[in-house]
Amino acid sequence: MSDEDIARHYPCDGLVPAPVWQAWRGVTVHAAPRDVWRWVAQIRLAPYSYDWIDNLGRRSPQELRDLAEPTPGQQFTTAGGRPAGRILSVESGVQLTGQIMGAVLSYVVLPTGGPSDGPTRLLLKVVGAHSRWIAMPLSVGDLVMARRQLLNLKQLAERSTTRSDT
Repeated sequence: MSDEDIARHYPCDGLVPAPVWQAWRGVTVHAAPRDVWRWVAQIRLAPYSYDWIDNLGRRSPQELRDLAEPTPGQQFTTAGGRPAGRILSVESGVQLTGQIMGAVLSYVVLPTGGPSDGPTRLLLKVVGAHSRWIAMPLSVGDLVMARRQLLNLKQLAERSTTRSDT
């Protein structure tokens, strides 16, 4: 993460005004922002991290589904076949913010080339208002799970781009 990535405003910043903990993650994806967004929007179907842990062994979909754009109030994700969390705000193609297990997460799709080119930065900020004694284990868990999730989304978006180019 760059200092610029950390300093930028994220939608979750206004939703948790005094967070006890914050975590930032980011990856560069060699795919167009629209392709990255489609995978971010698909988080509603599965967690895309370590499926054997947070999805009870169910594999997150490896192909894009024809989903309507996410809207506030919808479920945020599905874990172990059950709905989890809810979407708080969406700016199509730009950001998806949801709440799950007491944390608020903002995914931001940031074009670094043109609007239809790559690469794209996929950023995630997680904030929590939990007490300090629970913040440490949550932040360690977030580090492991969020990193895997972003790397999986990166791989899937890049693979989708390669397939559509051929």
